[in-house]
Amino acid sequence: MRLIPAMDIIGGKCVRLTQGDYSASVTYSDNPVETAMMFEAYGIKYLHLVDLEGAKSAHIINNKTLSEISGKTNLVIDFGGGLKSDDDLKKAFDSGASKVTIGSVAVTNEKLFLNWIERYGCERIILGADFRNGLVSYNGWISESGGNITDFLKRYEEAGVKYAICTDIRRDGMLSGPATETYRQIAGCTEINIIASGGVSSMEDIYSLEDTGCEGAIIGKALYEGKITLSQLKNYVEE
Repeated sequence: MRLIPAMDIIGGKCVRLTQGDYSASVTYSDNPVETAMMFEAYGIKYLHLVDLEGAKSAHIINNKTLSEISGKTNLVIDFGGGLKSDDDLKKAFDSGASKVTIGSVAVTNEKLFLNWIERYGCERIILGADFRNGLVSYNGWISESGGNITDFLKRYEEAGVKYAICTDIRRDGMLSGPATETYRQIAGCTEINIIASGGVSSMEDIYSLEDTGCEGAIIGKALYEGKITLSQLKNYVEE
């Protein structure tokens, strides 16, 4: 299973939220580039980079940070937050993103999302399938579509989506352990490669997610607060 550190950006700084609450952000680094370089030094190959300010707005805001990280590392970066238009996607890819994660547009403008899949390919467009109590959320987790997460995935599986980051909002930033049975159900209902996000608090959680059939797991607060060390991630990758 791929392990993917998360890095959330507000004001050019690396922060983490709790359950998507912007008022409860904690800053972990004033220099995201140095943090990304440290990840790479420990054998990490992937980075999930989120523009939290962009997620609440109508466009990308922190693309400069993306450009700086991509210029200083060889990390495969998937970038999300604020991707609402053709110009936003072009800006993200021009700034060094290898892939982009699309959440809100996939909920509100299916035609545009499918157009991006056709233009850029299913390897470069990741479906952002964030959910709370089984329902899809979007727009920086402020809004809920009312749609069921499994139905949402099945619809886009038929459209050719290959990867989806599924974030359990209730557990995000809580260090309470992932909802492994939920991910087992999600991964079992679709051929899409599921990347679990939310709640990971230990290496035991990572091993439990392995058994669910998820293709990858995103690690956030557990890494920044030392619940999981970079040395442990390096050992896991080398195994």
